[in-house]
Parts: sequence; C-alpha cells; structure tokens
Amino acid sequence: MSKGPVLIIGGSSDIGLAVARRFAQDGHPIQLAARRPDELAPEQQDIALRYGVEVSLHPFDALDCQSHEAFVAGLPDLPEIAVCSVGLLGDQSQDERDWKAAWLVMSSNYVGPANILGILANRFAARGSGTIVGISSVAGERGRASNYIYGSAKAGFTAFLSGLRNRLASKGVHVLTVLPGFVDTKMTKDLQLPGALTASSADVANAIAQGVSRRRNVIYVRSVWMLIMAIIRNIPEFVFKRLSI
Repeated sequence: MSKGPVLIIGGSSDIGLAVARRFAQDGHPIQLAARRPDELAPEQQDIALRYGVEVSLHPFDALDCQSHEAFVAGLPDLPEIAVCSVGLLGDQSQDERDWKAAWLVMSSNYVGPANILGILANRFAARGSGTIVGISSVAGERGRASNYIYGSAKAGFTAFLSGLRNRLASKGVHVLTVLPGFVDTKMTKDLQLPGALTASSADVANAIAQGVSRRRNVIYVRSVWMLIMAIIRNIPEFVFKRLSI
C-alpha cells in the first residue's frame, strides 16, 4: 500500500529537513513548504534520490495568513501528515523594547502556525483522517524572564494544539504536540547549550516519527525535559520571581 504525502511547513529549517528525511526513509512522498523553496532544490534532489520518493517544493509564508487557504488548495495532494516546524527565537532584550520585533516573534511562533494548521485541520476533519504535528517548545510551559516573549507565543501554540486535539478526537484526526528543549540548529548556533540536555534535529525527527506511529498526544525531546519542566512549573511564584532563569 502506498503511503500518503507528508507536508513539512517550515521545510528549510534544520528540524524540518530532518523530519522530511525521516518520513522519506519510511516511503512517504514529501511536500516541502518554505518562503524561498527554490533554495531547497539540492535537498529536494538528495531526498528524492536517496529514498526513492517524490519530493515537491511549495512557496509558503507563515506570516501571510490571507494566502494560507490558497496554499492548501494548491497542494498536489492533501497530505496524510502535516508537520509545522515554523519558528523564530528572536532576542528577548530587543523584543522587550521593539514592538515590531516582538510582533514578529509572536506571529512566527503562534499566529501563522496556528492559522495554517487550523485550515489543514478543517480539511482533515472533512476527510475523516490525518495527522497534525505542531512543534512547540518547553519554553511555553512557564513564563521566564530570559525568554517570555518567545515563550508566551509557544504557550499559545501549545494551548491551540491541545484544543485542536480535543476538537478533532472524534473526527479521525490525530494531533501531536512536540515539546523540544534545547536543539542544536542554525537558530541556536550562537547559544552555549548544555550537551546533556541538547537534542539534534535528527533526534527530534525520530521522536516525531515514533509519536505519530504510536498516536501520542504530547512528547518531550529529550524526555528529561518532562521532569525539568514539572519542577519549574511547581516552583512557588514568590520563589520563582527571585530566580534568574
């Protein structure tokens, strides 16, 4: 039986490409969506040749919400699985002072991803099948002084995915929330990350593939973050305000 296509929204990101390779390895055709899809031609050819699957490229702008309906309508096939890896870390100190920078972080991590996944959710529900994967972050588990603008957007996205999962539970559509901690990517290249807590893009891709096959609801990458965030969430507020995290 042939496998349905996997749509990667944010297909030029390190995580997006790793997810594309992981599902192509399992025989899924791949649809890579990115703002500048032509730049993905080398990756398109490599994935197609390496795994023997069809790989198509599609222009997509997460911030242009008015274009999202037309984007979905223009896909060659409605995907079986849609993975959203769109995100922007931003710079907390700049975002605190510049509303445009803050808006860009919030829109890139919540508004755009939620809008496109909501449109796909409606299509999947009408069909009665499909899997939606949203890559959020442990940063959304509790607001912290060091990244609360980014974290607040991820918190909104996590809540959106939770509600979407609840809404679609009876419609045959699976919604998976992915909560990575530190991930070694281009977006974090200027940060000094703790090795024991840092995953690779391939780690995230493998965790997503397992989460989809097992129909998990929420997964942490790496799993130690489940414990770490449980501790952070339960620190009393009067103590938390004194911490520099």
